[in-house]
Amino acid sequence: MTKDVAEIAAAMKVLDDFMTAFNARDVEAFEATFNFPSVRLASNTLRVIEKGDHKPEMFGTGALAEWDHSAWERRDVIHSGSDKVHIDTRFTRYRADGSVIGGFDSIYVVTNQDGHWGVKIRSSYAP
Repeated sequence: MTKDVAEIAAAMKVLDDFMTAFNARDVEAFEATFNFPSVRLASNTLRVIEKGDHKPEMFGTGALAEWDHSAWERRDVIHSGSDKVHIDTRFTRYRADGSVIGGFDSIYVVTNQDGHWGVKIRSSYAP
């Protein structure tokens, strides 16, 4: 059994809260799951995200135009330590009728920054 049980549990809770807030389209709760600045690498573009960058309109445009909700399909810890957990994930995006938009492999780095566990880095194959 790994020595980082509490850290892994904290990181997994962040991912649970992240998905719950995202699906609820709750920008304030969603931003609470991050440690800013946060980095996202997707579609061959690196983006540094600051607090306040997420807006309600993001939930219905671009790659999320047909999106209704998402769900984790896989969350496997790659590495863990006292202040950081690397997690190999796969999530699926769904339309309102339950049909699949797509499934996307990603790596999430969840960190403990000043006592707050949050998403620091995401690298995803999602658009």
